[in-house]
Amino acid sequence: MASSHKSGRGEERPVVELVDRIHEILGVRLDEGALRHALTHRSYAYENGGIPNNERLEFLGDSVLGLVVTESLYSDHPDLAEGQLAKLRAACVNMRALAAVGRTLGLGDFLLLGRGEEATGGRDKASILADTVEAVIGTVYLAEGIETSRVFVHHLVDPLMKASTRLGAGLDWKTSLQELAASGAYGVPEYKVSENGPDHEKVFTARAVIGEEVLGEGVGHSKKEAEQRAAEVAWTELDRRAQVATREAADIVEAAEGPADVQGTHA
Repeated sequence: MASSHKSGRGEERPVVELVDRIHEILGVRLDEGALRHALTHRSYAYENGGIPNNERLEFLGDSVLGLVVTESLYSDHPDLAEGQLAKLRAACVNMRALAAVGRTLGLGDFLLLGRGEEATGGRDKASILADTVEAVIGTVYLAEGIETSRVFVHHLVDPLMKASTRLGAGLDWKTSLQELAASGAYGVPEYKVSENGPDHEKVFTARAVIGEEVLGEGVGHSKKEAEQRAAEVAWTELDRRAQVATREAADIVEAAEGPADVQGTHA
């Protein structure tokens, strides 16, 4: 008899089809069972006796992805400062970008999801797709090592890196902060600037404020430089909060689904 978790929805595509897709990219065939592990969301694992989910692979793949992207940006942009490189990297490996990569690979068709996630559109949920991309990268690394992983990561994210580097050395943290704040309905950033020192050697201190909260502070030899540095600090903090909120929301949804899943098995 088929597993009860599949009732009421379409079947996921056979994992061997994804094995074939990756073979076309890399020229190697991943083990079907290993790839299935990478596609196993924790909601499915919970409903199926606590089998291993893909979170450890996601953790590993995140590090491999970060290394490959970082070394590529470091090599390609010797003129950019650390903060600018960090922004380019964030443009390549954020949740939205990785979800787009997952859609290009068609990962949503292969995901192993629990009933709750299936019912709420989990196959196209950005956080799940992004995490699964990282888990698949982790699987490639374990099976084939770092060199093949580099080829795979470059195939996936080179278009993102090219798009992000069009900004070049003119990366604008104030614009980025305004966009991030707007996307999260935080309000419009404001900058409070003070100055000290003689006219020929002034030092400016800027504070990036959203609402009543100071989210970042920066110092520079011009008002613009100080504001950009304050915006960078504030952007990093808002991005961190957004990622934490996404994780917490996912945990709350899954905890709420637990009793319903158990009840559903008796239907």
